[in-house]
Amino acid sequence: MASIFTKIVSGELPCHEVWQDEDHLAFLDIRPVKPGHCLVIPKEEISHITDMPANSHANLWNAVHHVAAKIKAATDCERVVMMVVGWEVPHVHVHLIPTNSAEDIPFPEPCDFDTLDFAEWGRRIKSADPK
Repeated sequence: MASIFTKIVSGELPCHEVWQDEDHLAFLDIRPVKPGHCLVIPKEEISHITDMPANSHANLWNAVHHVAAKIKAATDCERVVMMVVGWEVPHVHVHLIPTNSAEDIPFPEPCDFDTLDFAEWGRRIKSADPK
């Protein structure tokens, strides 16, 4: 089944487009954190950013960089925060949110973590074999 973003790309659903090229589309988020909050997506439906081929990943970040500059100019914000969460819609998307301070973006609280476990977690990740 096509994702909501695939339906936007095909024109089946509307969006407030702010930019596009042959492979990417940027549009206003319908649930903005701040005015000017946009999403940048590849037009190809790929579930998660880590599933993208390296060249597609690099091209996405070039698009993100371009749209972030447009948002910064339009909103006169201090910074454009970029977030990739990957749970909301099974189609790669990068949130671009204009901000003026760290308080503009909620950040998860740190988990309870024993600092003695850093070495073990470091070893686990270092030795992991991605399939």
